[in-house]
Amino acid sequence: MQLINQSEVQRRIDDLKDQDLYIHLEMTTGAYAAHFDSSKHPAATFITNAIIRFSHGSISGSGPYRVGLKMEHGWVYSEGLTHYEETEPERLIMAGHDSQGKLIVSLQLSRQPF
Repeated sequence: MQLINQSEVQRRIDDLKDQDLYIHLEMTTGAYAAHFDSSKHPAATFITNAIIRFSHGSISGSGPYRVGLKMEHGWVYSEGLTHYEETEPERLIMAGHDSQGKLIVSLQLSRQPF
């Protein structure tokens, strides 16, 4: 993964609009590593292989970035994104890592299930 190139990610978001897509959206505050530090409140959110269709999508911010996807009846919103996978042309894979490199948030879109 490399640091987000905002214009490249926006181009890829635009390429995916107005079609059925599989989404993977995940957020954790360190639930995977809570056993190392009991003072951390473990929390996580996870959704995978749900189908969405968005009519407008954008990436904004100056890093970390946020992505909003406007659907017919609501929004998908993800904040804290720092990296994207440049070697996956058919899928848009973005992640947000903290200063220690730990995964905090992940947003992935694909025409095929994950």
